Amino acid sequence: MSKNIEQVDFSLIRYSNVWEDANVLLNGLQMKGGERVLSIASAGDNAFALLTANPEIVVAFDISSPQLHLVELKKCAIQNLTREQCLQFLGFMPCEHRLKLYAEIEHCLNPEAKQYWQNHLEGIEGGIIHEGKFEKYFQLFSQRVLPFIHSRQKVKELFRPKSQEEQKLFFDKKWNTWRWRLLFKLFFSKWFMGKKGRDKAFLNEVAINVGNEIFRRAEVHLSSTDCQSNGMLYYIMTGSYGPFLPFYLQEENYDTIQQNLSKLHLFQGFPNEAIDKFGTFDAFNLSDIFEYMNESTFQESINSLQKGANQQAKFAYWNLLVDRRISKVNSSDFEFMRESSDSLSSIDNGFFYGCFIIDKKLS
Repeated sequence: MSKNIEQVDFSLIRYSNVWEDANVLLNGLQMKGGERVLSIASAGDNAFALLTANPEIVVAFDISSPQLHLVELKKCAIQNLTREQCLQFLGFMPCEHRLKLYAEIEHCLNPEAKQYWQNHLEGIEGGIIHEGKFEKYFQLFSQRVLPFIHSRQKVKELFRPKSQEEQKLFFDKKWNTWRWRLLFKLFFSKWFMGKKGRDKAFLNEVAINVGNEIFRRAEVHLSSTDCQSNGMLYYIMTGSYGPFLPFYLQEENYDTIQQNLSKLHLFQGFPNEAIDKFGTFDAFNLSDIFEYMNESTFQESINSLQKGANQQAKFAYWNLLVDRRISKVNSSDFEFMRESSDSLSSIDNGFFYGCFIIDKKLS
């Protein structure tokens, strides 16, 4: 186990949403149906999205029991509620009777999850998609920091449909003020992000100026028309997703996910332990877990994942602030799918990531 991971407090929900683009993930893996998938659980959103590819099984692993309880709760909500009720219950729409909806679905929770949520009913009542530490970090930005920089009307103008030229002009002339540059870089600095957003242990391997780098990526994205329909950005700026729902809750995907929920299995532990229990896999969604590892732990992880991967298996993952690539360390056994990785990185709604990577096992 990495020392960085050992330092992390896993007694709380860190992410109540997944901050990675499901469309990019699915396009990268190019699943054919009937495949076996190993996915980090996190808040569950992308594990649900993977069900639309008609897999044989999706095993969602995590070492955090609260994160798995959250996924279990979302799973039960999707299974037992209509889509509109689910949107209300989770917190995407206003609702004054979330505890009543919870009473309708708690019967399908496992005993551990049921006990957890009985002790955290205030989180359910407030809408669970707003209860993670990372979400509260973004809420602090939208509610306490951004109002000192821009008016609500100007935030609304950022998302208004306009041409590429108009978007770039708006950013340069109206948005990119000295206050925006100063407060953005301070808020998304390594120190403040480690204190209020991510656990500081997750940033131990980071050697760059975090505030400056995240600002550079935001500058590119906010100058592009791509930002106008980005639900992640909308949440960061407003504290809600507005009309831009995550993939798993979009109307065209909901029924398929609901029908395939029996294929989703939750597992508490590390990837190698999930492989020991469930066998080998054809596709892997690894989020940005390699960010937290030193070089030796990264190599050990590659070795264990390689043993659990079928021939031609694809590995999808993100680099945020640390450069990690399986195929760079082990080029004899893995192929870097450079063209698709670069293409998908360029349209990733997770604009704060450095790159999205697809590696393929050769044998």
